[in-house]
Amino acid sequence: MTADTVACPHCGQRNRVPAGGRGRPRCAKCRQWLPWIVSAGDRDFAEAVENASVPALVDFWATWCGPCRMVSPALEQLAGERAGSLKLVKVDVDTAPALSQRFQVQAVPTLLLMDGGRVLARKSGAAPIAALRSWVDEVL
Repeated sequence: MTADTVACPHCGQRNRVPAGGRGRPRCAKCRQWLPWIVSAGDRDFAEAVENASVPALVDFWATWCGPCRMVSPALEQLAGERAGSLKLVKVDVDTAPALSQRFQVQAVPTLLLMDGGRVLARKSGAAPIAALRSWVDEVL
């Protein structure tokens, strides 16, 4: 798995954030939790989600999907708000057909809340940030 570089929302410091592994990413400068947003596919899903040390919000999406593009900023905002306690994992259904089949994704966007490889909840369709926040809080 690769690491992405993200700017800390608190101090602006650029940090390398691993896609997989245990732990939770913190800023090297100010030590604040960093939003953990990664992409995963058929080959690296287990490392990104099933072995994650925090619950994962899995977003099954597609590049051609308008509602997916509309909900993406809300999901990223939620990941920022829940930095240190939630990981956002984006799965493109067109490049991850085995995962789409495994989780029976028939419409996009489809969101799964997972912890320890277990699906806790499922939601289909785009929703505003307030509804997503309530859903996550209710399940976790």
